[in-house]
Amino acid sequence: MSHDRKPPPPERARLVRDGFTMPAADHALLKELKHRLHTAGRDAKKSELLRAGLRALAGLDAASLAAALDRLEPVKTGRPRKSG
Repeated sequence: MSHDRKPPPPERARLVRDGFTMPAADHALLKELKHRLHTAGRDAKKSELLRAGLRALAGLDAASLAAALDRLEPVKTGRPRKSG
């Protein structure tokens, strides 16, 4: 009997695909953050930046979280109309 068995791989997190709309300035901010990371030697995907931001927001108390949301530019929900 061999004792060289590998432990089972850890379970992967279930992924959920989602879509949302954001102002062009926020989208440009994602691009800028990606560029800053690249310059620092760490590439990142948009989804990684969004997930890191969520983790940062999760660490705030309710009043700080509400204040952060109050600083956002309001956007209409739903998909933007197609131009053309």
